[in-house]
Amino acid sequence: MTAFVSLAELVARIPAGARLAVGGHHFARLPMAALRALCASPAGGLRWFSWGGGLPLEMLIEAGKVGRIDLCFSSLDLFGLPPRFRAAAEAGTIPVADWPALAMIGALEAAMRNLPAMPVQLPLGSDLATACPGLAPAGDGRTAMAAAVRPDVALLHAPFADAEGNVAIHGACALDVLLAGAARQVLVTVEEIVPRGALARMGRLTVIPRTQVSAIAHVPEGAAPASCLPHYVTDWKAIAGLLAGDSQIAEPAPVPGLLRRAAGVAEVDPGDFRIPAAGPAGVDEIMAVRLSRMLDDTAFASAGAVSPLANVAYRLAKATHAPHLMLATFTAGHVDVPGAALTLSLYEAVDAAQAAAHAGGEDTYAAWYQAGRVTHEIIGAAQIDRLGRVNNLMLTRPSGGRLRLAGQGGMADVANMHAHSVLYVTRHSPQSVVDRVAVASSARGVSGRDREAAGYRPGRVMVLTNLCLFEADETTGELVVTERMPGVTATDIAGASGFAPRFAGDCPEIALPDAATLALLRERIDPLGLRRTEFVPARDRTALLDAIIACDLEGTAAATSLTETRSRRHG
Repeated sequence: MTAFVSLAELVARIPAGARLAVGGHHFARLPMAALRALCASPAGGLRWFSWGGGLPLEMLIEAGKVGRIDLCFSSLDLFGLPPRFRAAAEAGTIPVADWPALAMIGALEAAMRNLPAMPVQLPLGSDLATACPGLAPAGDGRTAMAAAVRPDVALLHAPFADAEGNVAIHGACALDVLLAGAARQVLVTVEEIVPRGALARMGRLTVIPRTQVSAIAHVPEGAAPASCLPHYVTDWKAIAGLLAGDSQIAEPAPVPGLLRRAAGVAEVDPGDFRIPAAGPAGVDEIMAVRLSRMLDDTAFASAGAVSPLANVAYRLAKATHAPHLMLATFTAGHVDVPGAALTLSLYEAVDAAQAAAHAGGEDTYAAWYQAGRVTHEIIGAAQIDRLGRVNNLMLTRPSGGRLRLAGQGGMADVANMHAHSVLYVTRHSPQSVVDRVAVASSARGVSGRDREAAGYRPGRVMVLTNLCLFEADETTGELVVTERMPGVTATDIAGASGFAPRFAGDCPEIALPDAATLALLRERIDPLGLRRTEFVPARDRTALLDAIIACDLEGTAAATSLTETRSRRHG
């Protein structure tokens, strides 16, 4: 029987040394109040086991609570790399194990199904195929067994629970349903407790049955400053302030009324969010348009984590030449979205409202990724080599020190699973385009006829940089320059590369966007200019984000006012 307890009692159930899985993702539905209480509790030596790290992991590291880290990815989204995780990983003060997303999902599914292991497809080409501690190759060269991992505690936040203890999620589910099935204890904070039977009348919800829930604490605004649909959206201004301070554990201010009202917005007018842009197309815009032209009406595109440029390209394609493109956003938790303008505060709410369906990460891999049904996932690469291998894990500084990166997320898997492997590098230099990466976090390890045998579609490997477009030679796998950015010469490309690149013929220049496409991109698709955050130096990002957040809040107020006016008219 599910116990209804106070927040203090809920957190007291987490023992020292527990293997801890935290629900939500990025800045959505994070159990922030519970994490703050956990930071103040006596429990230490926690073993982090979650797809993402981000702000929750930063908080626990700051409090000295973490003894080990197993993850796929850790980022602070638009705010960059998490400093505490980076410092611990670079110094080796906390052991870190990087997992392919499919291996982690398989390990949790095995625990959920009460099995010793689950078969998964190996991330061939990636060094994680042999380095991941949870994978044992099965002997056929293509698959492995992911040993069951049962978290001691899954710590979640949700918008609703009913009086019986059933918990309901609105929108993208991340891995929360899977965590609830796999963990020994499932501890949940919720915004609202509703009467028995009420969940069935509340529209599209994903329900975690009460038999899987150990304890619930009623904690309104328990995710703030992250979002919790349908109650409130992410408070980006508050997060910016939190990350700029010395401590990430500080109590947040109450959720502003605007951000509560914004959770009900289902459509936006891009004109309300526009930061004016003028002049000729910048490199960010040329790259966005060129990426969009890789897509067509038959494409199934997945928008992954922290990729504004890719998200802009998908939405631009849908608004121009590929209106029937299938787009799944919010790490594929929102399925078949129409592709509204890309905003900040309203991105999650609008896509959740307009999506044909909501899903979780395990659904994504089981139904689409492993089956080879996704055609494109455009992903940023920190470092790439002549054979298209990516290093998004650890770089060596010129001084000889190490620089920990965000991690590969699901790149190790999808590099093979998706028909086309499309990567981009925003700063082409001898340090980012190298002869051979020291560690391959992802690579195309299944190619040619082997793709059909593995159940994957044939496809191309392409890398777009701010200087050129590479395409992999089908025979050798080596990257070959096929197009040049406007005004860029072969000498420029060779001088900025860590190897002597091959060129295909005369390598025509990439066409500049025409005036209509450029206006559409600036005014309707990405009115805030979120794509620019991937191109500015770190020293300039804070000022840019401050301007974006301020404009976004003004647009959110206008969109919210319009929604309320329409509601009154139809009330």
